[in-house]
Amino acid sequence: MDLRKLKTLIELVETSGIAELEIQEGEERVRITRSAGGAGAAVVTAPAMHLVAGATPVVAPAGAAIAPSPAAAPPEPAASEGHLVKSPMVGTFYRSATPGAKPFVEIGDQIEEGATLCIVEAMKLMNEIEADQAGTVKAILTENGQPVEFGQPLFVIG
Repeated sequence: MDLRKLKTLIELVETSGIAELEIQEGEERVRITRSAGGAGAAVVTAPAMHLVAGATPVVAPAGAAIAPSPAAAPPEPAASEGHLVKSPMVGTFYRSATPGAKPFVEIGDQIEEGATLCIVEAMKLMNEIEADQAGTVKAILTENGQPVEFGQPLFVIG
């Protein structure tokens, strides 16, 4: 990939406010990630070339993994807090069936196995997420209307 194109992509990430951009052209792949402080962007290309905005290229050994920044991944609650109910799909998290309606569950509610906890909307389909065990809702880990990823923790049940 052309160095001028890489510089243009880095500038795009810095000025647009997006956190990450990934582009693939044939065999080449580039991922540009904004650092947590917003003071630049890192570029990773296959075959494992690592650039930092304003710095000279540093070539990493082939197959070397570059660790994500600690701020990139949200902390997961400790397993000792209870059972995690995770999202089975990518979509949008909703606590109630309709806007303004009472949420399915609140923190402190006693629930039975199979009780509806929330809805995850995926491709215009509303998917009810049910509790896979009985217990007390200890925490709701996602805000209403926010996007969720596959495997993202949604609730803690104790």
